[in-house]
Order: sequence, then structure tokens, then C-alpha cells
Amino acid sequence: MQSGPSKIGSYLFRGTQSPSSIFRFVLKRYYYSDTIEGFLQADVESIIGLLATSTEFAIDITQRDAWAEQVRILKDVLQPYCAEGKLYFEYSIPRLGRRIDVVVLIRSVLFVLEFKVGETDFTATAKDQVWDYALDLKNFHESSHNCLIAPILIATRAIPRPIAIDDGSRATDNTLPPILCTESTLGEALQVVLGDADGASIVPDVWEQGGYYPTPTIIEAATALYNGHSVTDISRSDASAINLTDTSDAVSSIIKSARENHHKAICFVTGVPGAGKTLVGLNIATQHIDRQSDLYSVFLSGNGPLVAILREALARDRVRQEAAHARKLKKGDARRAVQAFVQNVHHFRDDCLRDTGPPLEHVALFDEAQRAWNAEQTSRFMRTKKKHANFTHSEPEFLISCLDRHPDWAVVVCLVGGGQEINTGEAGISEWIDSLLRSFPDWHAYISPRISGTEYSARQSLARLQSHGKVTLQDNLHLSVSMRSFRAEQVSEFVKCILDIEEAEATRLQRVVSERYPIVLTRSLSAAKAWLRRRARGSERYGVVASSQALRLKPHALDVKSPMDPVHWFLDPKEDVRSSYYCEDVATEFHVQGLELDWVCVTWDADFRRSANGWEHWSFCGDRWNRIRKSERQVYLKNAYRVLLTRARQGMVIFVPEGDGLDPTRAGTFYDSTYEYLRAIGIPSLDTC
Repeated sequence: MQSGPSKIGSYLFRGTQSPSSIFRFVLKRYYYSDTIEGFLQADVESIIGLLATSTEFAIDITQRDAWAEQVRILKDVLQPYCAEGKLYFEYSIPRLGRRIDVVVLIRSVLFVLEFKVGETDFTATAKDQVWDYALDLKNFHESSHNCLIAPILIATRAIPRPIAIDDGSRATDNTLPPILCTESTLGEALQVVLGDADGASIVPDVWEQGGYYPTPTIIEAATALYNGHSVTDISRSDASAINLTDTSDAVSSIIKSARENHHKAICFVTGVPGAGKTLVGLNIATQHIDRQSDLYSVFLSGNGPLVAILREALARDRVRQEAAHARKLKKGDARRAVQAFVQNVHHFRDDCLRDTGPPLEHVALFDEAQRAWNAEQTSRFMRTKKKHANFTHSEPEFLISCLDRHPDWAVVVCLVGGGQEINTGEAGISEWIDSLLRSFPDWHAYISPRISGTEYSARQSLARLQSHGKVTLQDNLHLSVSMRSFRAEQVSEFVKCILDIEEAEATRLQRVVSERYPIVLTRSLSAAKAWLRRRARGSERYGVVASSQALRLKPHALDVKSPMDPVHWFLDPKEDVRSSYYCEDVATEFHVQGLELDWVCVTWDADFRRSANGWEHWSFCGDRWNRIRKSERQVYLKNAYRVLLTRARQGMVIFVPEGDGLDPTRAGTFYDSTYEYLRAIGIPSLDTC
């Protein structure tokens, strides 16, 4: 039973404690723990007292009664294990913003117990909940990686049923599916699991010291940060990547320097897809959320679906938080509270057009800044939609000018992804640099010297920027390792090699990536959907994505032009037909950029075809495919597939249709070469398994 959101570490990280004391505090992620022997000897009231004094929330009678029931049940079933093991009540899972009711270590098994006191049924939501807890420990808790983990759901008033343990998934990662128990069968479940367990016993003191290196989705991260966690609590900090905390600290130092020295600065945070750029921006924004402070920051994005999804996720979570403490909050009120935290950049632009004074914010963080419009696209839009006939600025130039209105100091933070421009008029990083050099020579600039890939299309502008007298190069402003694909950090590099037709390197990376991150091919959409459903566990989210130009997927009941609501697609549960789980609505690159799923089916239409001469770019219009000749549009199409192929956190299936000999718009030759190319670099096919 969830007793409230976790705040572990969020206050000490802002204080003056030494790193070692912070480290120890973060590791103590539970309200109460003891050896099983000590727990059995302690009286119920003293245990509940320790639980109650470990939380900053007021404890109501329902929570006290639930704890008392859990303690009573466990005192009975743990008697046979008096001398072997340890347990932990209210164990924090910061990534999910929740607490596990009880973790029990006995011999070589880690039991995750979720109690539903007074419940008579095992709901699908409850089963997913306890499975999510087990998977979080398996994936992100260092000391749990090699443990046999057994999630158990206990509905105390349910009708007893035979203990069923599906051992099928154990061979994959040693994590069992949820075991369903009542009070009377919990002891039997422990006995059955332990009877089949082998391996070395878990040493509690060693297990407790294991690091927690989560990789949250952007939705999970935004929710945790908004609720008071620091980026340290919810992100990896291993040596394989530049620490997100280091990058956040670097940006904070730039803001502090600008404020103290009364100058203006622009900072570029760059990185591969999924590296955590948006997370850095959200972390800065949540640190300065007080509108009365001159450090007040605003997180801006031109990505409409991302803004809508984050706002709705934060509002839903806030309503849940209040309900957990018997306080009622209307969702509309919650939505209004989060609107100032995440804003659409175009609304910010329009406000600055209406009011020529300096904006309230001294710090503006622009997510996906590479998608800001060039001068041609901006002036066309402003002329036709806003009736500003003489508007000649690019979007980057105008947005910098808005912050430049401050008489003392200001900072613009651009969060930039390489190869992420996917629509007409998106200027990339080069326009930000050119605007700075052209119109704001007094601004200080900060950028990483590691930004060199062709996907940034900024080499000439960067060279010019480096000759600017007020530029500072900082390595940790570039994030080179994907945090999204926590099972294989090299997925983004693998995708880059596929799209750049670097076959030898793609083949090598496929072997490396596939060890922990499954990628498979199929020519059957039904097989692809079945693969997704088999792979996903708990509430792991899956769905079907396609290029916005994939117009000949309609015979497969995938219509990229059909209206879909990305909020429902990304946030709604399995029971909702509008959710991604149903695999009926297909999301395009415009819906999913900046977001992610655990498992993805990428559908590959004839708009982007492999041929002997490289990639061919096509657009379907009317009743036929037409070649795309304009280089800019070719880049957008290639980048669309880059976005689609880097959305999955844990694995993906690529569906390449077989085509139809009776349909000239879906000839098999449009698809075969792409399928054979992907097979040739080593991606296995479901069709031959």
C-alpha cells in the first residue's frame, strides 16, 4: 500500500552535507528494516512507531491499520526463517515515485511484497504495480541484478487459490511473474520459491550498499523532479556516461556567473537521442520554479505533443498525490498549476510580441532548439497567421532578443539534438549560432568542443563561433551516451550507421547491441504486435510508430493521417483503446519526438527505400509515389526514421511489408531491398525462427 511519494535525498542534496554523508543517506531508502529475527522479537506498536516517524507525511488511521495487518501477517509466515534474512518496509523506488510495501531477503531470493489489505480481488493494475517494482530493482539496482526476484501480490480477503509460479521468464533475467496470494497462502508461496532457488545467499549489508542507477522515461523524470527529487536521485551516475548531474551543475554555474557578473549568455547542451538533454532542462527549471525569484526559469518547447503530455502527466500525478492523503484536488486546478512550469515556445513568442518589455523569466530553456524555425519559415508564418507583414527575424534571433530586453542579465539554454530536424523550416543549431554572431556580439557563448557529427550540420558556424572572443568550450555540455536505451547505450550509434549506410560498423554494432537489446525483423504486422506483447511485462509501454510520409500502410489498418491523441496514446492504461497498448493508433515522428516507449514496432514504408545507389526518398501524393529531390526534404525524411528507430528503451521489432503484386503503389520491390539490407547487417527475422 503506497504511503506517499518518496522524497529521499531531495533535501540533503541542496544542503551542506559532505558527499559521503549524502551517499549514505540516499542508500537508506526505507522507513524500517531489521533482521527477520529482530522483526519477530519486536512488538507491533514499536514497529509502527518507527514507520510513522520515518515519513514527513501525516499518517492516517487507514495507513496505520494497513501496517499493523502487514506486520501481523509477516510475523506469522516468517517464523520458519527466523535465523536467515532481513526485511525492509516502505522501500523507495524514486523512478516510479512510489514505495514497495515490503522487501524480504531470504537465502538467494529477493521477495517484493505488495499488500492489498482488505481487497478481495487481484486487479490487473495491482499485478502490474508489483511487477514494475521487481523490474525496477532488476534493471536499476546494482545489487539486485543477479538476484532471483519474486514479486508477490497479497489480497488479504481474496478466495485462496493454488499457488501458481510461471517459471518461463526466469531464464531471461531471473525475475518471476507476479505470484498471487492470500494471507493464508503467502507462507506456501515463500516455501515454493525458496525450494526451487539456488545460488549464493544475498548478504543484506552488501545488498543495501548497491547503487541505484535508474533511467526514467521523460514522463517519469518530469514527475519526479516536479515532486522535489534532484536529477541525482533519478538518473544513472556510472562511469560510462558524463553524469547528468555534472551537466546540470555546469549549466547552473553559467546561470550563476551571468547573474553575478551582469552579462548575458547562451548555452548549448547537445547530445545523442535519449542522452538526457530534456532531463537537464527540467532539472534546472524545477530548481528555479519560484516566480518571485529573479532566478525563475521557464521550460519551453515547440513540441506540442510533449508539452501536452508532460502537463497532463504532472496534473494527473498531483491529483493522485493529493488523493493519497485524503485531499481533493480538481484536475483543472492541477493543470493550471503546471502550465507555468512547461510552456509552448510559440505562446512565449506571442506574449513577447504583445508586450515589448522584458519577460518575467531571466532564464529560458528551449527544448529541441534545433527545431526552431529559420527566417523564411518564421516570416511566412508571422505574415499569414499573425498579420505581422514586416517580421524578418528567424525564431532563434527573435527568442534571444526577448531575453536581451533585460537590462542586467539573462541566460538562454538551448537543448539541441543532432539529426532531429524533421519538418520544413527547422533551422538546426546553426541558426542559433548565426543569430548570436549577427545580432548579439556582447553575449557570452558556451558550447562543447565535442559537437562534431554530421547530424548537427553546424561545422562552419561552430568554427566561426570558436573565433568569437566570448566563447567558452566545456566538454560536459555534450551528452554522448544514450540514457534512454538502458539495455544498450550504443543503439543511437547503431541507428546512425544504418542510416549512413556504414554496413561494416552497423554489423559490428548489431552484435554488440543485440546482447542486451533485442532488435528483430518481420514482414507480418500481426507477428510484430505479438512480439511486443510477449516482451512487455508489468506496465511497460509498447506501441506502433511510422513515418508521417508512410501513406501506404493503410491496407494494414495503419493510417498516419487518422487523428490520434498523443496524451491518451502515451498516458492511458491498457484497458483504453486509445492507448498505445492497443496497437491500433499509429504515432508518427511528430508525436514521439522527445518521448519514448519500452518496446516499439517501427513500420517501414516505401517512402524511405534502400537501393543500390543509397537511400531513395519518396512522397505519396494522390495515387502515386513521387521522388523527393530537394535535399532539405530528404534530410527531414532521414531524420524522421532516426527519431522512430531511437524511441525504444528495451527493444524493437521492425515491420517491413511484403507489398502486393496487384497494387502498383505497394510493389514488393519497394520494400524487399530495405528488408534485405537490414537482414544483411545481422538483424534476425521472426519469419525464419
